[in-house]
Amino acid sequence: MTDDSLLPFDLPAVRRKKVTAAFDGGLISSDGGLVLLREAERRLGLAEHLAACLRDRRDPDLVSHGLAEMLRFRMLAIACGYEDADDCDALRCDPLFKLAVGRAPESGQELCSQPTMSRCENMPSRIEAARLTAALVDSFCRSFPRPPAAITLDIDDTCDPVHGCQQLSLFHAHYDTRCFLPIHVYHVESGKPVVVFLRAGKTPSGPEVRSVLKHLVGRIRRHWPATRITFRGDSHYGRPEAMAWCEDNTVDYIFALAGNRRLDALAAEVADDLKVRRAEAGDDKCRAFTSFAYGAKSWHCERRVVARLEATTQGFDARYVVTSLEAEDRPLYEQLYCPRGQAENLIKLHKSQLASGRTSCQSPVANQVRLVLHTAAYWLMLTLRDGIPADSPLAKAEFATLRARVIKIGARVVETAARIRIHFASACPDAALVRLLAGRLATAGP
Repeated sequence: MTDDSLLPFDLPAVRRKKVTAAFDGGLISSDGGLVLLREAERRLGLAEHLAACLRDRRDPDLVSHGLAEMLRFRMLAIACGYEDADDCDALRCDPLFKLAVGRAPESGQELCSQPTMSRCENMPSRIEAARLTAALVDSFCRSFPRPPAAITLDIDDTCDPVHGCQQLSLFHAHYDTRCFLPIHVYHVESGKPVVVFLRAGKTPSGPEVRSVLKHLVGRIRRHWPATRITFRGDSHYGRPEAMAWCEDNTVDYIFALAGNRRLDALAAEVADDLKVRRAEAGDDKCRAFTSFAYGAKSWHCERRVVARLEATTQGFDARYVVTSLEAEDRPLYEQLYCPRGQAENLIKLHKSQLASGRTSCQSPVANQVRLVLHTAAYWLMLTLRDGIPADSPLAKAEFATLRARVIKIGARVVETAARIRIHFASACPDAALVRLLAGRLATAGP
């Protein structure tokens, strides 16, 4: 490691005292919270699990950086806010990044450079990228101490604008841009990511949705054969092929259903009564719920549709969902379906605060590998947040807030022959929380 010392520079005086600054403080990192992320990664074992999905085609005699080490470096950098592989050149000498990856902060060899990291991202074959994606589902299942009796999964896609000629990028009229539309799946009760698929920038078709559900459910049932699975999503996931597959494979669903004149006619009696009652009572808003059997021409059978009807002083509105569940109308819509909007917040954490939109590789396989690494960084941040006490203001903090409070803290690293000592600032405002998190993550074990 080089130890170049830049000349000091002057700043305005304070109370007639000259102020001089220089970059000569020694081994100092601006990401002191890496010691916490290191324990989170050790607990999850993500780097080792992902590396096991890849075949290292390099000459073993010439390898200086193992696959697990490079993957660990990349996911830690993403969690710290360094979303590009270009940042590896600036971070490869950082003492805490070296420590987090498993090397001595001062005497250890520098970490891999940007070209090495870029080759790593572009190295996996299509089959290996599929294995990496499946490993995300395995990580989700391993995060539970025992198989749950039932789980609900939110499935949704999001616009990922592209600014080049990447494969699979298409122009989408709704978003008025060329983009990908990757599919995100999250566990409703915990907010844990299940899987992220890169896909072309178009609305998913029925066979495509069926294929996603088939592979995802098959992977989950390898771990939990008796767990009841329910999918929740927008209307473009309620395809006839997807619903038929769910019914044939004991999978429940609740999807939005686009309104039409036939649905409006089936709900007309309840709707008219609702409008009259609102007008007679003079209320600003009244709601009613009803359900009925409905069979579209493209369906092979009739299915249960729940209608949410709302009359206000501004007019009338009707929303419909199609479901295989047997719950009562109002709880099913308000308590089971409406919280689906939380998935938008989870996607925002993944896409905006962990920059998973940096899918700028030409190959879709390499871009899928990037999505896997960003999802691994999501796991690190989520594990870190889960260690915060429930009564803390940061217990439900967004990742950007968590990064600013407990990761972006300065630390000086001192390496001796027998010890590595990390010195945080004495005035660190979240010192107690950092100490608590370090203890909880270190004792949790892998």
